[in-house]
This record gives sequence, structure tokens and C-alpha cells, in this order.
Amino acid sequence: MDFFNEMDWRGMIHDTTPGLKEKLQEGITSAYVGFDPTASSLHIGNLVPIMLLVHYQKCGHKPIALLGGATGLIGDPSGKSAERNLLSVDEIHHNLLGVKSQLELFLDFTDVKNAAEIVNNMDWCQDINMVTFLRDIGKHLTLNYMMSKDSVQNRMETGISFTEFSYQLIQAYDFYFLYKNKQCVVQIGGSDQWGNITSGIELIKKMSGNKAYALTTPLLAKSDGSKFGKTESGNIWLDPGRTSPYKFFQYWMNISDQDAEKWIKIFTTFSQEEILEIIKNHHENPHLRILQQELAKSITSRVHGVSRYNQSVKVSNILFGKNTSELITQITEEEFLMVFEGVDQYNVPKSALDQSVDPINLLTDLSGAFASKSELRRLFKSNAISLNKKKWSVDQLVTKDNLLNNKYILIQKGKKHYIILCFE
Repeated sequence: MDFFNEMDWRGMIHDTTPGLKEKLQEGITSAYVGFDPTASSLHIGNLVPIMLLVHYQKCGHKPIALLGGATGLIGDPSGKSAERNLLSVDEIHHNLLGVKSQLELFLDFTDVKNAAEIVNNMDWCQDINMVTFLRDIGKHLTLNYMMSKDSVQNRMETGISFTEFSYQLIQAYDFYFLYKNKQCVVQIGGSDQWGNITSGIELIKKMSGNKAYALTTPLLAKSDGSKFGKTESGNIWLDPGRTSPYKFFQYWMNISDQDAEKWIKIFTTFSQEEILEIIKNHHENPHLRILQQELAKSITSRVHGVSRYNQSVKVSNILFGKNTSELITQITEEEFLMVFEGVDQYNVPKSALDQSVDPINLLTDLSGAFASKSELRRLFKSNAISLNKKKWSVDQLVTKDNLLNNKYILIQKGKKHYIILCFE
């Protein structure tokens, strides 16, 4: 499989330096992507360069994942309008462990000729003193050259510290170090990293006289113009503790047909033939959302495992399928809390249900979920209140038999507003 042509077909190439295609045809070639551990988890915005590394390895080349134990302490100004908050050494170390475990979900580190490798730039940066770095490395990149980069230019009005200004020089040195010690001649990154990457190419040229290469991936946007990987509640993380597997699954299920047709090429390892067949089947039966289903299955299973994927499908079918009021009683407590993560919860003494209670009293005086009884009666009258996914009337009393998992009652106002009553 020709890597360059394959990635071009998948829409994963934004820009490259001349000669890269020919270089990759010479044999096994090492390439790296850098990940600064600014958080304890990667998010789905990181998946584009990661998937490119996956395909890179599938095509017979060697991927290197660089963890920025050093650069994470500095902060990359690229794409930022203001100075980052500096993280402590302990925070960086904690984040490194999370990011490393997630990269292992995607790349093959077993004993193969092109086995993936993880490196940490703190391993070589911590041994360099400031004078040596400025004398031996800094002299090769002029101030004018560094100032011309977009990541610097875009910050000139708001201000950029010397700390962040130096980031591109440190990243350039990373590339040189990997070139010298790992025979790595390609750096891959998002299109916003072009300036930093080409600084590394320039440093390699100045210090060794040899050529290195760059490949950047596109920065994705959704077809409606909104940012990829963002929701109203923030980033979609790979860590299940930050974004539940169900919400992760639902993000992919809810994308548009237009986005799904593009992204199934980027975020899966299906062959061209398989993808074209999926697209064909989707166009013939668009109501089945085949593209979204296949994409969600592939990426959710890879990140969270098959069992979590199956769990997400089960819960989704219960919530959005037919007979949801009967099926919701089958959800485990873990699944219930996973699905309704972030939903407002109101505590009610379990003793309140020792006898049946009218819903108006339950939702106002006993729980405080609603402030106005008259407004609540209006909602009941307009058939806008559901209890455990079943339309509820003001005359229907609530009992312990209505509890889910012997603990919860799910209240729904209208189509999208949920409230959880927790009885303890």
C-alpha cells in the first residue's frame, strides 16, 4: 500500500515538503508526532495525527510518538491567543501516564520490524544546560526566522513571553535529536504546527547538512461550521472518566451524513473498498445511518473496548428505540449514571415514598426540582412531563415501584430537559 496516495484519498494530508513521497518509497522510514501532556487525556482532536501514524505503520513504516515531558512545561503558543497556564512537574508526570496508555490503544509496540516507539523529550532536554543550548542550538535559527512564524506573529499584539517564544526552538531540537539518534526524518502534526515543524527541518539542515521532511494534517471542522470534537460541555476526551463511553459513542452517532462520509476515511482502518461499500449502502438506506453506526462502532471499540461499545448500543436502543418506558428498567445503575452524567440531581428521603405521593408535591416541596406548582401543573396539563420515559399525569401517584435500581426516578420536561430524583 502506498502511504502517500492512501492518505491523500482519505483526506488526511494538508501540506507536505517536497520530496516526501519519493523518500517514503525508499524503504522503512521513521516519522514522529509530538503530544504535549497538557491534560491527563487526549481528546478526539488528537486522533487525526494518531490515525495517520496508524496508517503509517500499516504501510510498513515506523511511527514514533513523542511525549512532551519538557515542552509540556513550556507551552506551545500555536493556536493560542494568550499565554498558557504553566503546569507543575507532578502534573506533567501524571498527564504523561494517561496519554501513554491511550497511545498504546492505537499503535503496535510488539516485536515487529517497524514497531512503534514512545519517547519523552525530557530524557534529553534535562541534561542540556542553558549556555550549551543557546550556543550550540540557538545560533542556527535567526531571530527574523523565528519571528516570521504564524504562531509568533499571531501573538505579537497580545504579547508572547520568551518562554513560549522559545518553544519552536525546543521542538526543532526534538526533531534534530530524533534525526540524529533514531534516524527519524519525518515530522507529522496538525496544520497549525507547520511553523514549528519547518524550524526543525531548518535546524537539521544547518547542523547536519541533510534533508528532513514535514507532513501536516488538516484541522477539521464540522459541516455546520462548528469546531470538531467540541460540544456544549467541552472537549470529547478519550478518558472514560472525563467523557463517558456512551457520550463518546453518541458524538459519532450524531454527526451529519456529510461529516460521516469524510470522517469514516480518517478515523477507521477500513480499506477503500470497504468504505465505498459502506457509503453505497448508506446512500441506499439513509434512515439506517449506516455510516454513523460503522464509524461509531470502529472508534468506540478501539478506544473503550467492545464491551463498552455494546453497552452504549444497548443503552441507546433503550433510550431512543420503541417501548423505552419498559426497557429503561433494564438499565443498570452504572449505565443509568453514565447516560445521564451531568443531569441535575435532586435528593429526596426514601421515606417520602413509604406511602404514595402526588407528583406535584414530589417535584416541588419534597425535591425542590420545580419552584412553581402552578407552572408544573401547566406542564402536566400540556402533557409535557414524563416519568421514567412514560408520559405522566398529575393524577398518577408515585410509589416505590417507580424507582429505577431501587434508587432513581427520571423526570423529563419536554423533549430534552432531564431531572434525576435520587432517593436515599
